[in-house]
Amino acid sequence: MKLILYGTETSPPVRAVCLTLRALGLEYEFRQVNMQAGEHLDAEFVRKNPQHTVPMLEDVPDGSAEEGQCIWDSHAICAYLVRKYGKNDALYPKEYFQRAIVDQRLHFESGVLFHSGFKQLQRLVFKENATEIPKEKISEIHQGYELLEQFLSGNDYVAGAQLTIADFSIVSTISTLHLTYAPVDGTKYPKLSAWLARVATLSYYEEANLQGARALAEKVRAKLPKQFDKLWHKAFAEIKGGAGKA
Repeated sequence: MKLILYGTETSPPVRAVCLTLRALGLEYEFRQVNMQAGEHLDAEFVRKNPQHTVPMLEDVPDGSAEEGQCIWDSHAICAYLVRKYGKNDALYPKEYFQRAIVDQRLHFESGVLFHSGFKQLQRLVFKENATEIPKEKISEIHQGYELLEQFLSGNDYVAGAQLTIADFSIVSTISTLHLTYAPVDGTKYPKLSAWLARVATLSYYEEANLQGARALAEKVRAKLPKQFDKLWHKAFAEIKGGAGKA
């Protein structure tokens, strides 16, 4: 097989797939898609993915000159990779209840953290050119943090005692929010903060996730210099100093 991942490193969903690929020890080709230049709207890309979103994974049979099978949506891609290429089901358990918990966390990331939280903030800043983020939007992010704090009660990871693709999905978004719009306060959210630090110890974490989160943090800071410096100066200093592993 030959795996081709289309996307951009600043995208949290793309980074969730990168984390999964690295965790599984899979080789893959990364093809950069310049969304600002409209490359995701190219006819060939839209033919493969009518929703023209990233990430998109193309799984090409080994030695085949034919086009591969294309999958989009990070949650679907991560689950597919574990089911097809995982040596075991640890990252996406087969047991019904355990898988249901992982699925619930994936839907929570998609619906609450990403679409209702992160994506709305991105739209405000980069499409509507907002110069300040409304306090109620930040409050909504913290409501998500409060729920995660409960999910982590008695657990090292978001779906239980072991690392799963739910952690990859959620950390890609939470680490980005932590470095941009709403830093995670370790005093207020000790379990969430400890989880961020725990996932950050993965050998592939910095390359697969943190670098892209840092790059996006730079872009947000450029768009919101006044608010960013006022509310997140300490967090940004840690990023620049290399200490912001979470």
